[in-house]
Amino acid sequence: MLNNTQSIKIAPSILAADFAQLGKQVKEATESGADSIHIDVMDGHFVPNISIGSMIVSSIRSWSDLPFEIHMMVSEPDKYIKDFVDAGANIITIHIEASKNIHKTINYIKQLGVKAHIAINPPTNLSSIQEIITEVNGVLVMTVNPGFGGQPFIKNMTKKIADVNTMIKSKSLPTEICVDGGITEENAAQVTEAGARVLVAGSSVFSSKNSILDSINKIRSAAHSGII
Repeated sequence: MLNNTQSIKIAPSILAADFAQLGKQVKEATESGADSIHIDVMDGHFVPNISIGSMIVSSIRSWSDLPFEIHMMVSEPDKYIKDFVDAGANIITIHIEASKNIHKTINYIKQLGVKAHIAINPPTNLSSIQEIITEVNGVLVMTVNPGFGGQPFIKNMTKKIADVNTMIKSKSLPTEICVDGGITEENAAQVTEAGARVLVAGSSVFSSKNSILDSINKIRSAAHSGII
């Protein structure tokens, strides 16, 4: 098996939550053992959808003491980073495809006192993150094309996760590998065996026939089987 030094973390994505009960569902996910809350921010330009702004993040901050991960699927992330940090973000994830000056943006995030992650889309070559990977706390491998929840997992992204893991190990980095897109109980072991340690799960947590508690536990249990 690959890197087994980091524990499995489950990050429910509130894009799939019931927005009429958003605070309550964030609280329920927190009380059900989630490790962080994943918040997708879309601008309708970088991806063909519009989602959550900093005011929503601020309004739900009091419902959970977990880290808030802000996944910025926007064309000009630098314009909005501070707003989300001020709203209560603990981790800012930006796309390698979106930033005009990735080193400057990552340094800016760190100067604001939060963790910086880099995201990479399915078609993007891993060489694009080769230089910046030493400067970030985590790499988010998209396992669907970003923009909409509920998409099926792209199976050949498992190799990409493994390749990121190899890159991280070759540099002896503590960088976390996160995966986002179509993560379920059925494929959780597959991604953790490849090296992922943070599993973002939206529909499989909030839209499941099971409770949020049972859904998180099932995904975590399956994920652990990939690193035993």
